[in-house]
Amino acid sequence: AHGVAFTDASGKWHRAYLNIGPKNEIILSAGALGSPQMLLLSGIGSLGQLQAHNITVVLDQPFVGQGMADNPMNAVFIPSPSPVEVSLIQTVGITGQGSYIEAASGQDFAAGKDLGMFSPKVGQLSTVPPKGRTPEALSKATESLKALNPAVLQGGFILEKIEGPLSKGHMQLRTKNPDDNPSVTFNYFKDPRDLRRCVDGLKVIESVIESKAFAPFRYDPLSLPFLLNLTAGAPVNLLPKHANVSSSLEQFCKDTVMTIWHYHGGCVVGRVVDSEYRVMGVDRLRVVDGSTFSDSPGTNPQATVMMLGRYMGVKIAEER
Repeated sequence: AHGVAFTDASGKWHRAYLNIGPKNEIILSAGALGSPQMLLLSGIGSLGQLQAHNITVVLDQPFVGQGMADNPMNAVFIPSPSPVEVSLIQTVGITGQGSYIEAASGQDFAAGKDLGMFSPKVGQLSTVPPKGRTPEALSKATESLKALNPAVLQGGFILEKIEGPLSKGHMQLRTKNPDDNPSVTFNYFKDPRDLRRCVDGLKVIESVIESKAFAPFRYDPLSLPFLLNLTAGAPVNLLPKHANVSSSLEQFCKDTVMTIWHYHGGCVVGRVVDSEYRVMGVDRLRVVDGSTFSDSPGTNPQATVMMLGRYMGVKIAEER
């Protein structure tokens, strides 16, 4: 690596070059979606993909952009007959099968009737196909939510997420313009073991809903099948719907999956970078971010990424 080309706020291009010496290097930390894209645009990636976009090949590295993954999340909406305390994922229950059970609740959670992270404008950005995320579809979903009686939104969500996951996808460039988003496929539930863990997590949610402790926060006649149909059929869900979601937990997992932004992979340790996070085959270039992870915890990975940055920062400083 010799330097970095970048644009300022006005769009003007600049170039910054490394000084000569072993202590000078570039550290790329653009995240799981940005770092693989930057490597590809810089000529580090699979030969075929680079040539298809007329990018000068610096290193034929087929693993760049491979192993892309995202921890799938599914939630069950539970209306409550009485107001519940405002809470946003403050406690997590981890099952032996690798499901993470959390909750988000309270009248203020759905402020503006947008449902926050469960909104189709946010939580389904990477799960709903682009053709289903049209401005018209998003506008229709938003208007449907605004028309709901406030009492309907009283309650909350119990959600489950999967650690790992085992299902992997890939990234491909759409253009060689760095301002254009790449195409990313996560292949949610492609590995049947992930789907089984989602089902196991939903069964845990069912046991919570049917417990005596939870009784004051649910309407007595509402069964899990009813709640599954209610959740899958809500206007907030833009995914294709199937009639058997209440009888098939597997189908419910597929019909309601959404992201919680645990993107990782694309520059995985041992494939693209070594144990020191140096890009293999390229001098004076490291990648230090979530793109180097082969899997991600079911909880928020932010602390893990921060710890990685701190660890590598201290280590690099000590080496110098």
